[in-house]
Amino acid sequence: MEPAERSFGANDSLAMHAESAPAPFEADLDDKRAALGYVSEAFAEGCLDGLDGDCMAQAALFAAFQELVMTYGEEATARYAEGFPDRIRGGAFTTAPQH
Repeated sequence: MEPAERSFGANDSLAMHAESAPAPFEADLDDKRAALGYVSEAFAEGCLDGLDGDCMAQAALFAAFQELVMTYGEEATARYAEGFPDRIRGGAFTTAPQH
């Protein structure tokens, strides 16, 4: 069965396509922080077990995109991913000070 066509809403929060207004980003901010905590813990545990950080990162990306495709469909997920190059270059994922 094909997933229902959904789109990504403002501020990268997910929303049903056109049938309902996007959920405010702030409304699920606590959930996103909690989810990031769980993912970070799993990532650290894998690294402590000897898995390479790069391997963990690629597996995490694969799992994330697999879930997004299953939930929102391939086209919506591809459109969402199109914004990553600018966000990466703009420092959205950088946690250490840059020199």
